[in-house]
Amino acid sequence: MYEKIIQNVQKKTPLVHCITNYVTVNDCANIALACGGSPIMADEIKEVEEITSLSDGLVINIGTLNEKTIQSMIKAGKRANELFHPVILDPVGAGASKLRTETAFYLLKEIKCSVIRGNASEIKTLCEGKGTTKGVDVDERDAVENYLTHSISLAKKLSRQTDSVVVITGAIDVVTNGEITYIIRNGHPLMAKITGTGCMLTTVIGCYCGANKQNILEATVTAVGAMGLCGELAYKELQKVGRGTSTYRTFIIDFMSNINKVVLEEGLEIERR
Repeated sequence: MYEKIIQNVQKKTPLVHCITNYVTVNDCANIALACGGSPIMADEIKEVEEITSLSDGLVINIGTLNEKTIQSMIKAGKRANELFHPVILDPVGAGASKLRTETAFYLLKEIKCSVIRGNASEIKTLCEGKGTTKGVDVDERDAVENYLTHSISLAKKLSRQTDSVVVITGAIDVVTNGEITYIIRNGHPLMAKITGTGCMLTTVIGCYCGANKQNILEATVTAVGAMGLCGELAYKELQKVGRGTSTYRTFIIDFMSNINKVVLEEGLEIERR
């Protein structure tokens, strides 16, 4: 599975339109390039439909919301749907404020999303209509590792409600299409100390899905596993040089740029249920 997904990304160099947040936009662009994609960051409402038409996929991230970009997201999303391009939604902070929560539901109503990726609190909010977060971070009570069975149930429920692949990320990652579920145990706790690793992952998912439009579930699983594995490998390298979190971020991007079938098969910890 992994070999075909990676080969398609490297062969096709998918152009991915990212309407993302300005806190992590540079990291998202760099991780897209590192994984084999080509990013284009455009949120001006006058051009988003045209940019989406040129692209292989669309990533929507609500991390830094404003009224203008919300409408840009809707326009780009509808155009992507018309062209059958995968749309990846990152509902950053859903549950933290009325605007974020309402915007997430508005996007789901207006746009058919191929993948929804969030932490446990964000997915709980989308699934149950309400939830709590610690800013844009997961509420400790919702952490996947604390109640894995319930997290799988939530992810499956939202997947069936939206007809989307749903990803819950945390110390343990859950990926499901409502029927088939993958549990991924790659990653490192230090990844949570870097702003944007979640946003970066969403971008990688966009690249992998953009190059594998007929295999969205498998592409998403591979992307999630690859990002987590890069976090593990980067931490090992970090220990050798005795540096900190800024270097760690760079190492994650470095390892993503060198990811391949052999690295994945040797390091991935994935369970299918």
